[in-house]
Amino acid sequence: MKISMNRLKAISAVGLLGFSALFSMSFSAMANANECELKISANDAMQFDTKELSVPASCKEVTLTLTHSGQLPKAAMGHNWVLTKAADMQAVANDGMGAGVDKNYVKDGDTRVIAHTDVVGGGSSSSVTFSTEGMSASEAYKFFCSFPGHWAIMQGSFIIK
Repeated sequence: MKISMNRLKAISAVGLLGFSALFSMSFSAMANANECELKISANDAMQFDTKELSVPASCKEVTLTLTHSGQLPKAAMGHNWVLTKAADMQAVANDGMGAGVDKNYVKDGDTRVIAHTDVVGGGSSSSVTFSTEGMSASEAYKFFCSFPGHWAIMQGSFIIK
């Protein structure tokens, strides 16, 4: 069986295009997954390392990991990450103070809380995975630390793009 050089080039080109498309789709899916995974750090100076977090509207689920980069223990300088609508932030923070550290300074059953991590001390981290169902790009969202006295300083915007 004799295959012409042009036919061999055509077969090779089709194979290369197929491989290229497959690689591109895999890379695209990997990039989308990474866009839905967020990291944030908090320190002993009561600061998050960013004032804004965002995810594409295509993320159905988001995983956020909070790392406490400081050294102080949870009882002295604990941090968590709480997500609410901007309008609910202060009330959720105030209600959370009464919940105590055992409940991560988040009131039991508080439907205004979209997601929250555990309170962690220096050198520790906590992750939370949450659904974006019901969240909208037109709504303002805030994240904050609900450890008593921290929310007024430790806060930022969460944006659905």
